[in-house]
Amino acid sequence: MTATTGSIRFILNDRDVALSDLSPTATLLDFLRLERRLTGTKEGCAEGDCGACTVLVGKLVDGTLIYESVNACIRFVGSLNATHVVTVEHLAGRDGTLHPVQQAMADYHGSQCGFCTPGFVMSLYGLWLSRDNPGRADIEKVLQGNLCRCTGYEPIVKAAEAIAHARPDSLFDPILKVREDVTARLKSIKTEETIIIGPEDAQLLVPGTTAALTEIMERLPKATIVAGSTDVGLWITKQMRAINPVVFISGLDALQTIAENAAGITIGAGASYTAAFETLARRFPPLGGLINRIGGEQVRNMGTIGGNIANGSPIGDSPPPLIALGATVTLRSTAGQRTLPLEDFFIQYGVQDRKASEFVESIFVPALPEADHFAVYKITKRRDEDISALCAAFRVTLDAGNRVTAARIAFGGMAGTPKRASAAETAFVGQLWNEETIKAAQAALEQDYQPLTDWRATADYRMLTAKNLFTRFFLETSGEPAELKRFATGEI
Repeated sequence: MTATTGSIRFILNDRDVALSDLSPTATLLDFLRLERRLTGTKEGCAEGDCGACTVLVGKLVDGTLIYESVNACIRFVGSLNATHVVTVEHLAGRDGTLHPVQQAMADYHGSQCGFCTPGFVMSLYGLWLSRDNPGRADIEKVLQGNLCRCTGYEPIVKAAEAIAHARPDSLFDPILKVREDVTARLKSIKTEETIIIGPEDAQLLVPGTTAALTEIMERLPKATIVAGSTDVGLWITKQMRAINPVVFISGLDALQTIAENAAGITIGAGASYTAAFETLARRFPPLGGLINRIGGEQVRNMGTIGGNIANGSPIGDSPPPLIALGATVTLRSTAGQRTLPLEDFFIQYGVQDRKASEFVESIFVPALPEADHFAVYKITKRRDEDISALCAAFRVTLDAGNRVTAARIAFGGMAGTPKRASAAETAFVGQLWNEETIKAAQAALEQDYQPLTDWRATADYRMLTAKNLFTRFFLETSGEPAELKRFATGEI
């Protein structure tokens, strides 16, 4: 394995950065504030919820430079090799002239106490860079990950609407005018050599290829693989866990591929929710609605579907629908590849069918036949930016006589792992698609799960809600508006 102990190299605003003495758990937020004194980036929650720490990170995707908003509080510096980090200090002109996004926030009174304002500015700047004509829905979506207790959000939205179409040729912008230069600089930084920094008991490793990653995991089977760090980041900021050595894979292009054909979709384990959104939402529309409710824009830009699976959380949002769709997961090590049904990957709480030297390489999602009905439901205390109390995915196949010929139902938050509702599925198969069948499946659900009570929901609430989702799915697939009205008013 070729390696260099040189440094992590990236661009910070307009300056090149090379770090050869770096802790694997150093966060971008601490680096900006403590090392570079760029204090416009704020620490609010330190867990990727409030957006006060939002910055942009530019990276090359198939040779094209794109910028995404990220949470600096849970983004590790070790993951930044060959990227361009942009903070709020970089937006204004050298003479103090505000960027149009900043000026609009001032003009429309989008700031009161001001603590959260830099984060809002950076989120709106990311939208301004990526869309020429954003509508209100686009604006509200990009602001899901930014919290403000002062303004009520409407002035911020109005500021965003005011500059949504402002693109004069002479407009000053710190990114647009240097995009070609930054692209060339990042291409020169990017390497297929493996970066290794620090002593063996606290090593930071950045493999340049998947082959190098397999060798690293064979040598360091207890190493922590970090892709998006949307969960691992909290292990550091909230739990103070020791995770060394750390292997950062966000720069591995081979793990970020998304390929589709008539048989289905293959998603690289390093592909983010944002990267996979268009393909998944087009092929499986309910997944689009689910992804839009996973964290905020910053979390979706960082978080990966492969990481959500590898982490094995019983409340992870992607496993239930992927299990219902019959997805498989491919693991890789120096011994080769191993593929298994996703539902078999989860053994028990905190335990997955993954050998110490293996890593999740890809996920395959089979195409959904036209005869199948598929739906996903995420139940939370608030609509956006909340962890699920439970997540349910339903898939049934109906024949010409409206009889169920196949069923796959999976829940998260109802057991120690994402798990299929086998007894409820059995109650479906061979039966007519009607209320009697739904009631039988609801009763069978108590054989499948014995949910726990925690701060998100009680066991009784989880079971009752899960049963009610059967009714919702039935009404949505039966196409009977009168029945939907009865359900909405509590008659059934």
